[in-house]
Amino acid sequence: QVQLVESGGGLVQAGGSLRLSCAASGGTFSTDAMGWFRQYPGKEREFVAAINWSGSNTDYTDSVKGRFTISRDNAKNTVYLQMNSLKPEDTAVYYCAAVHRGSHYYTYSHTAEYDSWGQGTQVTVSS
Repeated sequence: QVQLVESGGGLVQAGGSLRLSCAASGGTFSTDAMGWFRQYPGKEREFVAAINWSGSNTDYTDSVKGRFTISRDNAKNTVYLQMNSLKPEDTAVYYCAAVHRGSHYYTYSHTAEYDSWGQGTQVTVSS
């Protein structure tokens, strides 16, 4: 049973930075593609960023390009989301997720493609 545990969320002023971490255990992290999603109240979960197994391929939703960076450390079974120049509209619950099936060379941007999910961490950006 794969477990994903996010950390690093919190309250920050607009223009500030946060780094989210997602620690994986009980699975095959080093061969899993990983992703970050966020969810606004009353809305469906939406794609933020994704990374393939080696970190050689990454993908971002347009609204975070140039501000957020996804990375991974396979030795530590951890994926990160560095968030800079935060905006109030980035306020949401952020989830990490893992793809166990399919090719780990690719990145994935749809929730249905992911097999395991963390519990989420709240990010609040004040104006």
